[in-house]
Amino acid sequence: MRATARRRSALPAALLSVALSLAAGCDEQRPTSTPPAHDGTPAAATTLPAADPAARIRHWQEQGYGMFVHWGLYSELGGVWNGQPVTRGYSEQIQSWANISHDDYAKVAARFSAPKFDAGAICKLAQDAGARYVVVTSKHHDGFAMFDTASTDFDIVDRTPFGKDPIKLIAEACRARGIGLGLYFSLVDWHAGHPFDPDNGNPIPASMEPLIEKQITELMTNYGPITEVWFDMSTPTPEQSRRFAGIVHRLQPAAVINGRIWNNVGDFVTLGDNEAPPPSMQPPFEVPASIYHATWGYRSWQQRDDLPGKVRELANGLVQARSAGGNYLLNIGPMGDGSIVPFEADVLRGIGQWLHRHGNLAMTARPSGLPPQAWGSTLVDDKALYLFVRDWRGGKLVVEGLANDPRGIHIDGNDTAPPLAWRRDGDTLVIDLPAGVPDAVLPVLRVELQGALRIMPADAAAVPASGIATLPRSSWHPGTSFAFGSGYRSQRSTNVSLRAMLRPEQAQAAAWLRFSGVQAASAQRYRIRVGEQAREVDAATLRGQAIGPFAIPAADAGATPVTIELAAPAYPAQDLELRFDAMSISPRADAAP
Repeated sequence: MRATARRRSALPAALLSVALSLAAGCDEQRPTSTPPAHDGTPAAATTLPAADPAARIRHWQEQGYGMFVHWGLYSELGGVWNGQPVTRGYSEQIQSWANISHDDYAKVAARFSAPKFDAGAICKLAQDAGARYVVVTSKHHDGFAMFDTASTDFDIVDRTPFGKDPIKLIAEACRARGIGLGLYFSLVDWHAGHPFDPDNGNPIPASMEPLIEKQITELMTNYGPITEVWFDMSTPTPEQSRRFAGIVHRLQPAAVINGRIWNNVGDFVTLGDNEAPPPSMQPPFEVPASIYHATWGYRSWQQRDDLPGKVRELANGLVQARSAGGNYLLNIGPMGDGSIVPFEADVLRGIGQWLHRHGNLAMTARPSGLPPQAWGSTLVDDKALYLFVRDWRGGKLVVEGLANDPRGIHIDGNDTAPPLAWRRDGDTLVIDLPAGVPDAVLPVLRVELQGALRIMPADAAAVPASGIATLPRSSWHPGTSFAFGSGYRSQRSTNVSLRAMLRPEQAQAAAWLRFSGVQAASAQRYRIRVGEQAREVDAATLRGQAIGPFAIPAADAGATPVTIELAAPAYPAQDLELRFDAMSISPRADAAP
């Protein structure tokens, strides 16, 4: 058994009563939204949106890119115990991997003076990196609170020579720079009684609930506006997940909660550590990324080399997340003395300099909707289509699915270079690339289009002039996400949308859709979109009636998407639970084949 925390003092009974009453019975509907058209203006932490689920997720999506900060008592050890590197596991979990007793681990606090800690420098680095919010570890699995808490004396204020509240200092520095503050909070707590578990899948006993609720309440009331709350690990029950999330949403109505609150209670999906989003991944989601995949907390013996390669790797990770409509959260692990590792600072500044060279396009542009490209990622805004060319080989670059002819193609960031030559090869655009890579981090091509972006994927379904066609189930592509039960191992893939692309020979003023072989939950409602037009139908209508009418433009306007999604999903990753054999199109409701 693990020693329990020695209580410094209890929260006043009235405050605890308020926290519990706020948490009770909260089972609010999770927000649903599509990626916003970003305007590139980071909102100040003091001007967060009202307590509307859709508004808070849109605001968070607009921020797009954050800096994670793993700093705690483990940082003082730097991945070393008894003079030997601990090579197993993440270094922020060294207490578990080195099987350090609670008494021995607590003694580390006596030398944790952090003389070089500088909240302003941390927030300035985030800003230099181009990040718009900071998420800092308030308590990791070791249970050592990195904030001033009345719930225990196992905290940085009471136990260390540092003696200050770094969360308060970072909150003030974030507000001074107009960037958002997020807080990481582990639901695993070895000090409060959880045994070491390599999977960190500990359930939460009732005896630990008051401690968790007190600490969440303190974090949500003592540090001003919170942008994001990043829960981690454990295996809470659905009721516990709802209760903990309820405290956050009632005390910080503008804050979003990550998916690791579990049981599909979060506002967005958290991908696995350093996991690139699958090509079919749908927002809202966030990619948590570390500079070294082997650790998040400081590791003194970590090999740090190939700075240019690391900047390239992580800039590409940022663009991959943004091109799929997701957020990117990139970690640093300050040293035990509080200073930022110089290599890590150089990496983040390198990313920020690359963003600046390209007008912050990776943040201000939006997903293009083009098919996945083998050579990199694409984004679009009202001015141009942007090609982020990860695999620059010189010679030819083939852009799949672009129906527009460009007005001009330019190397972004080089106004003196001549426009690039291009030609058409069916529905693909072929661009002649110079041999030399124009940006050592990640080159960007700016494709100035004639009119709005038009897309024509190779597998778009032909609709003849008669307006009558049938699309089998194989013509539809799923948009996917991840749902969770209790804990990390409960992940399952879900289909949150289905999409097909139509290629009509001529415009259809009134097209009707009919689905055959439908299997759907009777109580469910669906939203059918054809281009920008939408109809909501119940399962019975989907099974037996023609749906429409919809206007479908001719193919010279590009392919027209037909999308099926839930009208009001209970959480972002809820599965459609929809099966059908085919969809038919006809110009008359009573003539659909």
